[in-house]
Amino acid sequence: MSDHIDLRGSEFRGTVIGKAEYRQQGSAPTALDALPPKTAGFTGRERELERLRAALNPMGGSGVPQAVLVTAVSGLGGIGKTALAVQAAYAAREAGWFPGGVLFVDLHGYDDAPVTAGQALQSLLQAIGVEPEHVPATADERAGLYRSLLAERDAVLILADNASSPEQVRPLLPGGGRHRVLVTSRNRLSQLGARLIPLDQLMPAAAHELLDRSLRIADPEDDRVADDAEAAARLANLCGHLPLALQIVAALLAEDPDKSVAELVEELATSYDRFAALDDGDRSVRAAFHLSYRRLPADQARLLRLLAIAPGPEVTDEVVAVLIGADAPPLKDLRALGRAHLVERGSGRGRWRLHDLVRAFGTSVMARDGVLRNEGDAARDRVLAFYLRLASAADDRLRWLPGRPEPDHFADRAHALAWLDAERTGLVAAAQWAQEERLAQTAARLGECLMEYLDWRRYFDDWIAVAATALEAMRLTGSPVDEGNAWNSFGLVLRKVGRPQEAIDAHVRARDLHQASKDPHREAIAWGNLGLSMQAAGRLPEAIDAHARACKLFQITQDRTQEGTAWSNLGVALWELGHTEESIDALVLARDLHRATGDRIREGNAWNNLGLALLKADRTDEAIEAWGNALDIFRKNENWYGAGKSLHNLALAHTVAQSPAYARTCWLQAADAYIRGNASDQAELARARAEALTAPATPSDTPTPAFPPGRTTDSSQPSPPPPGVPDTAEQ
Repeated sequence: MSDHIDLRGSEFRGTVIGKAEYRQQGSAPTALDALPPKTAGFTGRERELERLRAALNPMGGSGVPQAVLVTAVSGLGGIGKTALAVQAAYAAREAGWFPGGVLFVDLHGYDDAPVTAGQALQSLLQAIGVEPEHVPATADERAGLYRSLLAERDAVLILADNASSPEQVRPLLPGGGRHRVLVTSRNRLSQLGARLIPLDQLMPAAAHELLDRSLRIADPEDDRVADDAEAAARLANLCGHLPLALQIVAALLAEDPDKSVAELVEELATSYDRFAALDDGDRSVRAAFHLSYRRLPADQARLLRLLAIAPGPEVTDEVVAVLIGADAPPLKDLRALGRAHLVERGSGRGRWRLHDLVRAFGTSVMARDGVLRNEGDAARDRVLAFYLRLASAADDRLRWLPGRPEPDHFADRAHALAWLDAERTGLVAAAQWAQEERLAQTAARLGECLMEYLDWRRYFDDWIAVAATALEAMRLTGSPVDEGNAWNSFGLVLRKVGRPQEAIDAHVRARDLHQASKDPHREAIAWGNLGLSMQAAGRLPEAIDAHARACKLFQITQDRTQEGTAWSNLGVALWELGHTEESIDALVLARDLHRATGDRIREGNAWNNLGLALLKADRTDEAIEAWGNALDIFRKNENWYGAGKSLHNLALAHTVAQSPAYARTCWLQAADAYIRGNASDQAELARARAEALTAPATPSDTPTPAFPPGRTTDSSQPSPPPPGVPDTAEQ
């Protein structure tokens, strides 16, 4: 304050009294070291912490000054953004990079009343040491004073926690290049021109360590996590490897020292509402997610809910559009949810996924509201109808033979396989909706449309899941024909995975149901598949009888394609029993039938099996020619498992012919084909046989493993009717 008053030029019209008041004060207190404490048990963020240190280092770690003014850590609520930022701020302060101090402000960006820029500036000015009465009235004036004061100081780090928008942060940016701003947000704040550091869930090992550390902080002798690593891994999975959820379950365990990790896992796994369990009274995963959800515009909130009920771990743009009932995917809304870390990009372009707990949150929101449940049911109906329509078209293309009408939608086999590959996880998940009575018929029909594809790609685990679900549904709600088809599909995959007796039981049930329904075509299919299962069980005479019955019934129903399949399988059974000439006759007939119907893939199978019979008849050159023909067909049709079998047989033939170099080449090529055909165990054996051919011929007490010939069998599968067409015996 001035020490005098200048009254020159003044006009006085009465008594003038002057009064002066002087105050002597010390400087205002500062808060330039106001970081919150570090999070106990912090772990698993070494890579992100190193990136943050590099961004905050004034010299960038390379000795060259850098111009990174703002660094933004973003991620899902509860992912550990604040813990990481505080850890990095302590490290930066200890490194001496910010001698001017460290300022901290919580912007409460997702609360009912977020901190405004003006309020944040007032807090920061007071932290710097400005008296409350000297803080300017407007936000712009406060920003000007803030930048002016920082310009006079050594390097300062400003940690702005929990920002919800760039507008909250921009006024807090200092003018000088030596200062740094570290922001945390649930949104990617790319508009700030910031160095972006997104956080994902913890890796399994880090999640395990966080659980163990948290318990040992409460009790250094607590070994429950270390003593049951398997249960701890399941617990971490149920928590989605989300740090907040992991800390909550650790607190629950710490409160109850007598509870085992496995007990808590059981409680979470069987809980109708997992979020009720992920609440320790002080922290709640549901509350953390709700803060983000309630800020969403209506369209984005609806999209998030519907994504939560989508089948499979991720969805394509095409399926997203079907979910919301639109002609095109809502890319703007998807990107907005992505910036909010509520939706993540999937395994490729145009693919999206949700964190497991976000998915659970979305379904729980829908489950608590009748209107939203109806909205979800309608969306699932749309997706199931869409999947059935396109899966049926893809299946038609896979089963198509020359001379028949061209299937719609997919131009060729490759396009059909590409679509099925892209949508496989969603298709398999949707087929398992057959567990619900309302969706059972449609979902089971979808499962039938996937049989040929899952067999072709050898996705047997998926096939078992789909077939078992469909079987249970059809036993409860289906017709005898539906149930028979379901038993047939289940039996096929049981045989594929080495469970022949169970497969026999399944095919007997299918045969009996189709006999009772007076459906000779499906009865023939059941007989053929029963024969294959009996072969796998070593019951060859019974297998030959079953295949002969199938041949006769297919002749009666005039299905030349399936008749060829039956003759091929009969030929293999005869070969296995040692009836070589009869086997050759049957396989030649099968080959000719498949060639006549244009079924190149089954013709390849017949050639492959014919080679086995010819080799047994000491007609080695003809056998090698037969396998060469089979290999050519399999490669042209991308049947890599079949190609592996043919190369396998060629390797055996060249070994018999004392041509080890050719044999080794065939084994290596077989291994590559098996890998492409999703048969890694057989690829490993083929590589071992190739290696054995290159090893020095020294005596060994260990016999070389025997390699059975690679025969191919043709399972008979009924073609599912197209959507909307009854499943009748004429199909």
